[in-house]
Amino acid sequence: MFKNSKFIFIAGVVIFLLSASLSGCDKNTNNPPEPGPGKITFQFEHLIDGQQIIFDSLMYINAAGNEYMVNEIQYFISDVTLYKNDGTEKMIKDWQDIYYVDTDLDNTWSWEVYDDIDPGTYDSISFIFSISEEKNISFMFVNPPERDMFWPEFLGGGYHYLKLNGKWLEEGQTWKTTPFDFHMGRGQIYYSYPDSIIGFVPNFFRVSLPNSGFVILADQKKSIEIEMNVENWFKNPHVFDLDIWGGYIMQSQEAMQIAKENGHNVFSVKVLN
Repeated sequence: MFKNSKFIFIAGVVIFLLSASLSGCDKNTNNPPEPGPGKITFQFEHLIDGQQIIFDSLMYINAAGNEYMVNEIQYFISDVTLYKNDGTEKMIKDWQDIYYVDTDLDNTWSWEVYDDIDPGTYDSISFIFSISEEKNISFMFVNPPERDMFWPEFLGGGYHYLKLNGKWLEEGQTWKTTPFDFHMGRGQIYYSYPDSIIGFVPNFFRVSLPNSGFVILADQKKSIEIEMNVENWFKNPHVFDLDIWGGYIMQSQEAMQIAKENGHNVFSVKVLN
């Protein structure tokens, strides 16, 4: 009988220990996972006078009084940088630090950033329009559509910063439109135009987006809309008159310099959630 009691006691202890162990496993299994980083999606919109562009419609008038339409817009942004309120910075660079936007390709209108974003408060956002000088290397894109943004080698090589294509009514015309290619890229310094190029001018610039602060929480997906306000390419601080500069500016650094200086307030931002 004593042996039976001892056996029962030992069995009870074993059962108790197993129960405690299983209970502990359950407790660990039920613990919620540690909160993870946030994620950002950038969305791209293209506006004229605060409204979405109606393409291929001769319904707009710029600051110079040119009646014009927009057919398509293509450009790069790169080195997107988030500035945290503690003084630290985060540059978007995991997998992709250069992004291509094309109004004809809806799959380029939204950029789901791969990078993890630390939760916290961010004061502002900036980016380079379009590709910095050291990164703007000829033939680095081998597939369309990025490949087709090449900038001719004899004009400096690399890639277009911007193609803003459209048509306008030249002064004195009432119905016949003239194409314009408002294109930006490396500029040229000429000894004698158009053949003797003695140097090149980088025309990229950094855009600091006004009112772009945001808060992102752990595991949150934040959507941020970047808007191009097209009318601003043609004004402030310089009025850009298509009748003066014509429809083709790739070989005019003076015209591209105006576009570059006007670009300071072309972009705005809206934090959607």
